[in-house]
Amino acid sequence: MTIHPEEVQIQNGGRRDMEVPASLMGRMAPPLRIEGAVQAVRRPAARPVPIPVPLATGHRFLIYKQDPSVTGLGVRPVFVPTVVLNGPADARVQTELQGATPVARNANGDFVFTPNTPQFDCAHTFAVVRQTIAMYERHNGGNPIPFAWNVGGNTDRITVFPHAGEGANAFYSRTAKALKFLFFTPQGQPPSNVLYTCRSLDIVSHETGHSVLDGLKPGWLAAGNPPQTGGLHESFGDLTAIFLALSQPDQAEAFVALTKANLHDKSFLPELAEEFGKALGMPAGLRNADNDLKLSQVGNEVHAISQVFTGAIYDVLADVYLFEAARQRRTKDATIVLIEVAQQLCKLLFDAIVAAPAAGAGYVDVANKMLQISASRGDPAIYRTFIRNRFAVREIIAAATPLRDLMSGVMRMTDADYTGDGRDVTEVEPHDEHSASLRAEQDRSLCCGTMQMPEYQVVDREKLAKRGSLEDDDILRDELDELRRAFSK
Repeated sequence: MTIHPEEVQIQNGGRRDMEVPASLMGRMAPPLRIEGAVQAVRRPAARPVPIPVPLATGHRFLIYKQDPSVTGLGVRPVFVPTVVLNGPADARVQTELQGATPVARNANGDFVFTPNTPQFDCAHTFAVVRQTIAMYERHNGGNPIPFAWNVGGNTDRITVFPHAGEGANAFYSRTAKALKFLFFTPQGQPPSNVLYTCRSLDIVSHETGHSVLDGLKPGWLAAGNPPQTGGLHESFGDLTAIFLALSQPDQAEAFVALTKANLHDKSFLPELAEEFGKALGMPAGLRNADNDLKLSQVGNEVHAISQVFTGAIYDVLADVYLFEAARQRRTKDATIVLIEVAQQLCKLLFDAIVAAPAAGAGYVDVANKMLQISASRGDPAIYRTFIRNRFAVREIIAAATPLRDLMSGVMRMTDADYTGDGRDVTEVEPHDEHSASLRAEQDRSLCCGTMQMPEYQVVDREKLAKRGSLEDDDILRDELDELRRAFSK
């Protein structure tokens, strides 16, 4: 028998209910065969799906994820979750490029422009600077890190100059409150083949690292410090580029796939500023973080000596990743493990630098703070074994535990409690306390533009360490004082 809906529907105040005939009650489920329960089966009223409250305003930027020459990563969009004004500019960073700025947001509120145009260079450089600052603010408990001049309520921004002038360099200047990125035509190339340093994520994050460290340790940029202090500044810039890359899931995933999760395989990660390095005739980047350099092999040139510290940290990163990848291989993706390990090590280094001496800091000072902070936060003992071993092999510290297992290649890399001899040492001594790297004058002849700025060469360490703005008269102080004495006679 066929039942037509129109035969059983009734109108009830504008609502359509369905009355079930007695002849069909036997076919109903037992719970519904109750007197009065068959009068109506009502459809629930439709309700809208709740929409989450949107997050704070943010903007998309199109950037090079490495250097333009690293074509595998290329240009990709990123999201900056802060309010950015036309410029681009926000409360901490502003951009200046004559004839281009202020660069305006598009109809969607984003800074997405055709690559290699002036507008793109402004947006790209701003975004990488902002990402770098944000990474260190996360390690600072979410608190803003002041620039060296942000004292006494001063909130002056840092100004980014993507096309600051011609030259094969880039630099941070406290006097100018600026990050300046130069451009040049590589030797033997046609005039149209201009290389812009602002397009390299490595270079932009490196120079931003100088500005962050100057805010944390304003006395460290003074030339009156020993070579190792200058090496810490340059190394911090290089490590900033590496840690920023590994904080971004697409870069970390590309690296893991390219190297099969082997940090010592050749890749874009340890090679810093590939395009720039090749333009200067080098086989790859300007520097290689995955190196085997020791203090006795580099002299006192600051860029060279920095690679010893950078290499030690990179080896620790590789060791900890090997340990954690083995321990978590069944519970986490290899890329997620790498991101977490890198950020934990970045925070450990950040905290150690914050705790290090305000002036004259050496590599052993930072190494000891890393050991002590690692122990206090409950890291496995093998983490500190990795730190001691890698710094000892580089001739930075005296070996506190035997290096036999490490040097023979049979170290128990998966034993969380491994220390070599059962001692979890958190205070070590320099390998050579008479090393020239702890006593000699700094050689800054091959450094990036930051370390060659006159303000850090002639302004004394005490003046720099006091924070605050620098003026041209501070750079000329000695000469001006001499003139005053001469003219007062």
